[in-house]
Amino acid sequence: MLGMFPLLIVPFLLFNLGLAGLFGGTAEDPFSAELFSVYMMSGGVWTMSVGDLLIVLSLVLLFAEMLKSTRSSNASIVDHLLSTFVFVAFLVEFLLVRGAAHPVFFTLMVAALVDLLAGFSVTIRSVGRDVNVG
Repeated sequence: MLGMFPLLIVPFLLFNLGLAGLFGGTAEDPFSAELFSVYMMSGGVWTMSVGDLLIVLSLVLLFAEMLKSTRSSNASIVDHLLSTFVFVAFLVEFLLVRGAAHPVFFTLMVAALVDLLAGFSVTIRSVGRDVNVG
């Protein structure tokens, strides 16, 4: 049952918690709060913000979703359906909620779209290999 859970719902929920003001940051951009910075050997400074961390988390979860999409079972159908709902939730919130008009949210929405398209593509490709004609 847990394998059918769409992992990209986690960044969606975390973004909405950030909009609720639970991450700190400034009033207009809660995802700009700096988590840490590292002084590089080049003399530059690399900083990690809440928004950057959320994008990195979504990329890791997207990789896990791609691995999940390679299995062929009845659970994969439910997983694709739930992934579709997650993308639709991203899209509706992006279009209707003022706080979702943010580059971090858009990037998360694109990750959900890639998950949706890749999941269907991998499943269709693997099902085509499972069918024997003859």
